[in-house]
Amino acid sequence: MKIFSSLYARAMRWARHPHAPWYLGALSFAESSFFPIPPDVMLAPMSMAQPKKAIWFATLTTLASVLGGIFGYLIGMFAFGLIASWVESGSYAHTFALAQQWFREWGFFAIFAAGFSPIPYKVFTIAAGVLGMPFLPFVLASFVGRGLRFYLVAGLMAWGGERMEQKLHRWIDLLGWLTVAAVVIIVLVYRF
Repeated sequence: MKIFSSLYARAMRWARHPHAPWYLGALSFAESSFFPIPPDVMLAPMSMAQPKKAIWFATLTTLASVLGGIFGYLIGMFAFGLIASWVESGSYAHTFALAQQWFREWGFFAIFAAGFSPIPYKVFTIAAGVLGMPFLPFVLASFVGRGLRFYLVAGLMAWGGERMEQKLHRWIDLLGWLTVAAVVIIVLVYRF
């Protein structure tokens, strides 16, 4: 069943849409403070579809993400009471506790690690505000961590370009089903 190849073709069409950079910027901002979907899901196909603009897309993603991180920092600093029960009782409770522990131990490097890795960066931006991390080191760590990640993603996709796009299109259904199987196995192992 070829579900993933049609989704892939649609994503590549969207990646070439004239308004795609606006959506990428909005997603990057939102993901850094409250939205669960990382901007990589748009950045990667956009960089692959338009390799000459990959650096611009990475720059846009980094700037919007850091601005969203600042918004998350402000939420943590001034409005945490409004979302505390949601953070502490929801699926982010463990990550929030981890963020607080990392800040106590590593400070600047906690934001850098969260910005570069797949750890939910938004939780760390809010925790930085709650714990009163100094603002300028927060912004600097965010720029470095997020920038490294997004320039790496954009660069790899641009490097692969059209060749990678064609190869992925050929193998996307197999990769998609393997990913689904891996998720099911991980869930089953985790539950039992």
